[in-house]
Amino acid sequence: MTLHADLFFSFRSPYSYLAVGRYRALSAEYDLTIALRTVLPIAIRDPSILFTGSPNVGRYIFIDAARSAQMLGIPYRWPRPDPVVQNLATREIAQEQPYIHRLCRMGQAAERRGRGLAFADEVSRVIWSGTVDDWHEGDHLREAATRAGLDLADLDAEAQDDAAALDAEIAANQAALEAAGHWGVPTLVFEGEPFFGQDRIAMAQWRMEQKGLLRRDA
Repeated sequence: MTLHADLFFSFRSPYSYLAVGRYRALSAEYDLTIALRTVLPIAIRDPSILFTGSPNVGRYIFIDAARSAQMLGIPYRWPRPDPVVQNLATREIAQEQPYIHRLCRMGQAAERRGRGLAFADEVSRVIWSGTVDDWHEGDHLREAATRAGLDLADLDAEAQDDAAALDAEIAANQAALEAAGHWGVPTLVFEGEPFFGQDRIAMAQWRMEQKGLLRRDA
């Protein structure tokens, strides 16, 4: 019996990047489908949650994400450019955000096609792995979409033409995350139970195995 889970994900979250490829690999190895539930980064939807408390928060995230990637053997560098235009010294969020809304809408459009997890993984690698600068230019995103089995021009057209509906779906994802009992990403929700963080993948797998998770070749 195929099991189903939802992965609440942000294109600006380093921890989402560190998790999404491993969840994709899990769904390839096991009889499991994981739906991508894209949400806006906290920096966009509610900066007060993350950026008005201790100034150590941002510094800790930078340190911890880098060492987590090193421990996991996952290539990592803070993106150039940042998917959210922000002054990291003052924490000020720019009014104009040319990247993040496009990414979120394309992620949601990819999930409409049943390829959300693959798209998020491939695009996150381009943004976060440090292998390219200016990930938003040239053919980087187009090639990532192709590797995910999608056409970037098609996704971009939908992101523009159906922006309001996609934004409503993204808002509904956020509401579903909160209803499941959490607010952060990455969070995998399985049968109503949230597993928050890139360090809870093994625990999520353990729970799913209790519910009958089997390898695809079993």
